[in-house]
Amino acid sequence: MSAPIVGFAGLTHLGLVSAVAVAAKGLRVVGYDSDASRVREIAEGRLPVLEPGLDDLARRFGAQLSYTDRVGDLGACDLVYIASDVPTDDHGQSDLSGISSLIEAVIPALGTSALLCVLCQVPPGFTRKLPFDAARLYYQVETLVFGRAVERAVKPERFIVGCADPARPLPAAYAAVLGAFDCPILPMRYESAELAKIAINCCLVASLSVANTLADLSERIGADWHEIAPALRLDRRIGPHSYLTPGLGIAGGNLERDLATVLRLAEANGSEASVIAAFVDNSRVRRDWVLRLIHREVLPHNADPTFSILGLAYKENTHSTKNSPSLALIADLQSWPIRVYDPVVSTGAVDHPAVTAAPSAIEAARGSDALLIMTPWPEFRTLSPADLASVMCGRVVVDPFRVLDADALRAAGFSYFTLGAPPLRGAKDI
Repeated sequence: MSAPIVGFAGLTHLGLVSAVAVAAKGLRVVGYDSDASRVREIAEGRLPVLEPGLDDLARRFGAQLSYTDRVGDLGACDLVYIASDVPTDDHGQSDLSGISSLIEAVIPALGTSALLCVLCQVPPGFTRKLPFDAARLYYQVETLVFGRAVERAVKPERFIVGCADPARPLPAAYAAVLGAFDCPILPMRYESAELAKIAINCCLVASLSVANTLADLSERIGADWHEIAPALRLDRRIGPHSYLTPGLGIAGGNLERDLATVLRLAEANGSEASVIAAFVDNSRVRRDWVLRLIHREVLPHNADPTFSILGLAYKENTHSTKNSPSLALIADLQSWPIRVYDPVVSTGAVDHPAVTAAPSAIEAARGSDALLIMTPWPEFRTLSPADLASVMCGRVVVDPFRVLDADALRAAGFSYFTLGAPPLRGAKDI
């Protein structure tokens, strides 16, 4: 058979990254979105998504890509992915209305033998209920990780595929698309695949919760969690790629959604899920680590400090602020002036009566009593302790993710606070 034509319906984060990754394998791709202005901007090379390597990859394989706001153009495709992002609310509840409307629009446009695959994350039971021929309907677990989306889309670890009948071979067009990535393919029933994505995220949260819990203990007893983590990665039962870096709770929306989904399903089906509830509680406590430190280490010495905050995105290499620990902290610091800098997120995302946008990290630090690094953007690693000392009034650096050199900061007179280790006290505190 000739090479299949692949369609992606929904050109938000997931759809756009996935479309470019398939095009990079030499396949012809049609990207559809009902938003004509979005389609026009993408076609002109102005991508609405920040991901390392995405712009370059889209340019290199532009000949394989076409974009349209006419749903009928998907009729030329052998396989169409439903790939729009699924928004979540503050309770981790997915809003599936947009996905359902997209599916309703796409199905009539498909050719008589075309395959339909739901790529966006949906709760168990969603795919099987769709009004489409089960022999041509699939669900595929997405691999999107903000900040690493291109890497994971181009070089996936495996494909998890939900099918009506996992024992049947995949159709030739679908097998050709997945085969272009040269990785294991795991077919299973729809519900298993839908739950597999949630299971993966629950395991990630479990690792993060263990790291956060023991990092907190390390801070209190004089241990250093970052010395311990390499020993765990050398244990074959845990592994070299284990997620053992402590953080400020869970953010971004996807992990929160999956925990909320498990809790809802457990309650509805009479299953015991107290460990998941404990993960949620642990995340809430860890999110406020910086706020507790400020009340313990800063405010007792200076009742009217000025804070500088570096980073608004919930993690580096993304413009997403969904459940951002930085924004949560700012909301709790309404009584004090704050100077803010983020490489890609504007202060329009900030709700604070006395916030000042700075043009750079060093300008954000100017005149501040405490520097709080809330997002580990790579550019922050170039900050010089001497430069910070020359512009700051105080000598407190809160660096949860160990962006800066702790010993160099202490030598410059700073008190340094990071996750998983005892404080390093400088000669001059705030």
